[in-house]
Amino acid sequence: MHQRLTPATAGLLVLPPLLWAGNAVVGRMMVGLVPPMTLNFLRWALAFVLLLPLTAWLLRRGSPLWPHWRRFTILGLLGVGCYNALQYLALTTSTPLNVTLVASSTPAFMLAIGALWFGQRVTSRQVLGALLSIVGVLVVLGRGDWELLSNVRLVPGDFFILLATAAWAVYSWLLLRPGDPAQVRADWAAFLMAQIVFGLGWSGLFAAGEWALEPQPVAWGWPVIAALGYVAVGPAIVAYRSWGLGVQRVGPTIPAFFYNLTPLFAGVMSAALLGEVPRLYHAAGFVLIVGGIVVSSRR
Repeated sequence: MHQRLTPATAGLLVLPPLLWAGNAVVGRMMVGLVPPMTLNFLRWALAFVLLLPLTAWLLRRGSPLWPHWRRFTILGLLGVGCYNALQYLALTTSTPLNVTLVASSTPAFMLAIGALWFGQRVTSRQVLGALLSIVGVLVVLGRGDWELLSNVRLVPGDFFILLATAAWAVYSWLLLRPGDPAQVRADWAAFLMAQIVFGLGWSGLFAAGEWALEPQPVAWGWPVIAALGYVAVGPAIVAYRSWGLGVQRVGPTIPAFFYNLTPLFAGVMSAALLGEVPRLYHAAGFVLIVGGIVVSSRR
């Protein structure tokens, strides 16, 4: 049975959006220092090493992981191999605020993908909410200029974050489908490691392709080492655990609203660390996206 939202649980649910916003800002700061696909691979390789003491049993012969390798290969592709790699790629040409605002429209993507591929019934209220969220995304992508939007002058980063959001929506639907061994699903570290094991293969393949197409050496130094430590420990492990505990306590509905604190935190961090001041169209887009989610989730 789900509990009431307490200050402690609210703290658990505020921490992941804060860390995810920091992930976007750090990804922007690493442009020119670490190639995006390589950054994603290094992030998950370090997370693998950090989780290994908790999950070594999962990698042994006879572990419940290996009979389900097909499922975790797909989850690893979408959640580990694609989502953050595409986000880091988007940040090479777009701002953290733009990227997190578009990503906050995930519920609209989930609604569309659920209706098209997973047989999800869609209500008129959900359609209205999705339309509001889509308009919010269009406001952000058009930079508040409808003439610009009509001419479809999008930067590459806008396309990549849309693709990342779609990948995350499919990943989220697959998580809802049964098929995970109970022993793995019950252990948060094992469940994350099961995806990292196969996701590292995908992210390594993408990083190798990046180097084959356009080699760019990593500018090793304390800024890069600190950034890798942050993205591996904070957004990947601490946020994952905090979010899971929060959802266990209050259910999935309330955390969805906390998730939309991400662009607010990203806006504050971008202004403080990168000098990228939020604009009026960012606020308008945020109101429309959150408004759409509120409308969709009301009974």
